[in-house]
Amino acid sequence: MKAMVLKARSAPFVLENLPDPVPGAGEAVAKVLACGAGLTIHHARAGRVPIEYPRIIGHEITGEIVAVGQGVTQLKTGDPVTAYFYLTCGECRWCRINRETLCERFGGYIGRDVDGGYAEYIRLPARNFLRLPEGLDWRGKPAEVGVICDAIATPIKVVRRARLQPADTVAVFGAGGGLGVHMTMVARWARAKKVIAVDTMASKLETCLKAGADAAVDASGGRVVEQLMELTGGEGIDVAIDFVSSKSTLEAGARALAKGGRLVTLGGNSQPFELDPSQLLRKEIEVLGSRYATRQEVIESLELVARGEFFPIVTEKAPLEKAEAIHERLDQGLVTARAALVMS
Repeated sequence: MKAMVLKARSAPFVLENLPDPVPGAGEAVAKVLACGAGLTIHHARAGRVPIEYPRIIGHEITGEIVAVGQGVTQLKTGDPVTAYFYLTCGECRWCRINRETLCERFGGYIGRDVDGGYAEYIRLPARNFLRLPEGLDWRGKPAEVGVICDAIATPIKVVRRARLQPADTVAVFGAGGGLGVHMTMVARWARAKKVIAVDTMASKLETCLKAGADAAVDASGGRVVEQLMELTGGEGIDVAIDFVSSKSTLEAGARALAKGGRLVTLGGNSQPFELDPSQLLRKEIEVLGSRYATRQEVIESLELVARGEFFPIVTEKAPLEKAEAIHERLDQGLVTARAALVMS
């Protein structure tokens, strides 16, 4: 099979011809039709997360099962599938209560700890493949279907984590990115009273408005809090959802919160930020972390798209061999919504 392989940290992809994978016991192999290229995947390409090299990255796949290993009964040849990003045990306390993202025996990530979807075939534990529901045009729209497992499932998780209500005004920081645009879309679907897109690249804000934002804030001038207060008549926002999670964005989101407001961080920036304890107390503000989604939330996201509730946005597509060019654009922040590799 053809695969784009990373040989070292921050090194460019190398196109290689590798043996087709063969499933072991409890495993399955899928032919990859497309694989999304979001910032989570780009962090692996850029060497920002630990990886044992060589490695094939990517997890947002649309695939078709071509072989199953011994003991696999939940899948069969020909099944259309996507992948669940996390390698979880399925048995610990957190897995049993449908909070796999906190798995006590967490095994890592597809595309980091095991080879991923930047290849013609992918081998995974069978439980990591999720069958696609009827109603998804996975052959005609493989790129869009592939990104559902992350770009839609993550915002669905946030809606629940933030307890988003129809009376809430929501601000999405980093709204022009692959998760941000879809968060805007899902917040509108969840009947938020008002959705405000915040981004430093004004060129991306038009896409956010088309995806469901009621208003947009160009953050490049540094007056984010003032603009959010103006847009809410001085009341502030009820939910700040931050996909950037830098010191400046987290502090701006917190300062713009109304009474009872919730700040949700999803970025991996890891910079400490400051909060005024008196504001936390006086306004009863909540600060929440949210990572990825559960298997059930991915399944529900697939069903929602299949029912026509919304549809993911993939603005750039390229063949496998052009992965490096896609990631150069991701690195420069030039991709609006999602990009994807589509296998020939």
